[in-house]
Amino acid sequence: MAVENIVWPRYLDASITRSDGRRVSLQDAIEDPEVDEIAEAVQQIGYDAVIEHDVAHPREWGTSGRVIVKGADDSSKNDLVQAVAAYIHLLRE
Repeated sequence: MAVENIVWPRYLDASITRSDGRRVSLQDAIEDPEVDEIAEAVQQIGYDAVIEHDVAHPREWGTSGRVIVKGADDSSKNDLVQAVAAYIHLLRE
């Protein structure tokens, strides 16, 4: 069975604390990450991405969306999130 990882924007958001769900260092964090750029980064890394716009993280009131990453059997979730953050930084340069 293929592994599916979910990447929520809050995992990368510079305005969110680690204790509230950010999974990257503040140095690697992104200001206002969007699901579309997360999905683009996931695809550039080499995985399939499915965007779900109308869902909210359990700790959030508003809908921020999420990206479902398919086929990431060969990397941990932490490695995946770190790579996505690094690629978004490159996209924004």
